Amino acid sequence: MLLPILLVIASGMAHAVWSLFTKRSLNKSVFLWSIMMLCTVLLLPTLITELWHNPLSGGAYALLLLSVILQAVYSWLLSQTYELGDLSQIYPIMRGTSTLLVPIIGVIFLRESLSLFGWIGILFMLSGFIILSGVGSRRKHPGAPKQSLKPVLMALSVGLVTTSYVFVDKLNLQHISPLALLEVTNIGFVAGLTPQVLRSKALRKEWQVNRSTILLGAILNPGSYLLFLFAMQQAPMAHISPLRETGTVFATFLGILVLKEQQGLKRIVCSIIITCGIILIGMWG
Repeated sequence: MLLPILLVIASGMAHAVWSLFTKRSLNKSVFLWSIMMLCTVLLLPTLITELWHNPLSGGAYALLLLSVILQAVYSWLLSQTYELGDLSQIYPIMRGTSTLLVPIIGVIFLRESLSLFGWIGILFMLSGFIILSGVGSRRKHPGAPKQSLKPVLMALSVGLVTTSYVFVDKLNLQHISPLALLEVTNIGFVAGLTPQVLRSKALRKEWQVNRSTILLGAILNPGSYLLFLFAMQQAPMAHISPLRETGTVFATFLGILVLKEQQGLKRIVCSIIITCGIILIGMWG
């Protein structure tokens, strides 16, 4: 069990670092498209070879298509969310939403039950989300602009789509290898951003300014999810998925220390509260 745990924690850390690179980029859509396109080109022969030698059933291809669609929606929402909000505000919400939604859906619609620790975990996460959203907080100065809820709502939407594609990809792993599935998700991700990239005409400038972080992000972005896919092959998703969100605290620290974002102490505390809630639900909920 130690190996999948280490893989999942490494996955969370890698995800936090490429998220930092994205937030620092000039054009979020172009940056995300660039780091994913490199891996997409490299892995395309792997996908073609596997499907050629091991053709799938119609239902399996339908699941792959659903994964492509979800990834396209996810990539568009992700680029817009990074444009609107601070990393230390939106990242904990994006990463924690899926862990919050799954048990709530189970209790309401599937008549499942939660332990006391599970309900405490949900309370922790809801508290962290509400504080990060700024709902009910007072403005420091009479003329200061009111904090917008749009980044928070976008981050919640990203979390909802993430929940959906993780479940779909868990099913896809019954029919296809992690590397081939990674290529399927890459294709969907790139397709979702291509219209914005073409309209922006900012591809050359982004590469001129951020060439090194694009190349490093091209390793960390698909690498983070590939590590998670390998971990899911070796351990139940319900046991290991919450551990991936330890990267939430790391990303919050990066946003505050590297990007010099405001409300540092409050956001660090919120990210720790949300992470504790995730672990409570995942381990003992």
